Amino acid sequence: MFICRRFLQIGTVSLVLAGCAATPPSGSPRAQTPSENTSGAAPIRIGPAQPPGEPPAALTPTGTLRPEARAYAEQLAAERGLPLDPIVAALADSRYNATVARLIAPSPPGRKVWRSWVTYRARFVEPKRIKWGVQFWQENQTLLSQAAQRYGVPASIIVSIIGVETLYGRNMGSFRVLDALATLAFDYPDPNKPERAEMFRGQLGDFITLALQDKLELDARGSYAGAIGMPQFMPGSIKRYAVDGDGDGHIDLANSVSDSVMSVGNFLVEHGWLRGLPVFAPVILPPDPSALATGGLQPTQTWVSLQAAGARLAPGANGDGWLDRPLGVVDLQEEARGTVQYRTATPNFFALTQYNRSYFYATAVADLAAAIETRTGR
Repeated sequence: MFICRRFLQIGTVSLVLAGCAATPPSGSPRAQTPSENTSGAAPIRIGPAQPPGEPPAALTPTGTLRPEARAYAEQLAAERGLPLDPIVAALADSRYNATVARLIAPSPPGRKVWRSWVTYRARFVEPKRIKWGVQFWQENQTLLSQAAQRYGVPASIIVSIIGVETLYGRNMGSFRVLDALATLAFDYPDPNKPERAEMFRGQLGDFITLALQDKLELDARGSYAGAIGMPQFMPGSIKRYAVDGDGDGHIDLANSVSDSVMSVGNFLVEHGWLRGLPVFAPVILPPDPSALATGGLQPTQTWVSLQAAGARLAPGANGDGWLDRPLGVVDLQEEARGTVQYRTATPNFFALTQYNRSYFYATAVADLAAAIETRTGR
């Protein structure tokens, strides 16, 4: 579920991160990565060397905080006005997780991973996910209606995201988030992508901040990339977009359906979701629309430009709400067969790609939502 390649369309592997695979928003705190302790202070000795089989993520073999981890802790404390000692203690308690590193590591050189929209779709738009989605909707009708009214995000889309991410809370991940984030922050497995390590240092900082504010448990569990709860929010997304849906004064995405549902709605609105727009426009594209599919996570076409290229409305369709909006042509590839499916996407599609930077992901969410709607008769 992770690696921000062009769109993460990786065939049989679902590299999905909830609302958070992207680089933290501009202006958010970002930890630097000095290679040595630049503060001039002596390293803090935490205790004896860790036992075999449980390598520390932030300690040297002798039990002192790694210089780069010490500098990170000091910077985090200074930038966020946090006490240093609890940060140091949290880092000292983190453990390197080899499974996390393996799952994030790039494919071996020379190994071709074919992108397959058909395979990807089948994994998520599947009978059990549709069935459980209908059940989730029926059990939470009032809540989902409230979320749809408040945010303008259809209930089916919210249900679908939670279904794609965690099978409606059935699989929220069993990795210790502190360990996963510390592993990726200080020992990211791809040295050619230092920006990814930096991103994870930012997420680690957000996680520790939330823990010190008693908003998350230091022992919280989640995905191998550090995503948490039913909607799989990264710590940065919890910090910026999660909401208290049940009004109990605490945000709990692992146990509160209300918090999870409302947080998904809020995330999408904050990332450009527009009330009343479909995800895909009912458009018949010209026979070869490949030149219109320019890629990227922002729409670059208009209805005027699409018409000029030969596009037309589908029979019986209308352009209510979207004709004057920016549009994009989405290419869903079946690389092994050399085929591509094209769709015309509205701004709401691109809002979904901010949840996970993948055309495959956003389309699967839309298709699962449609299937669940059909089953509920809505």
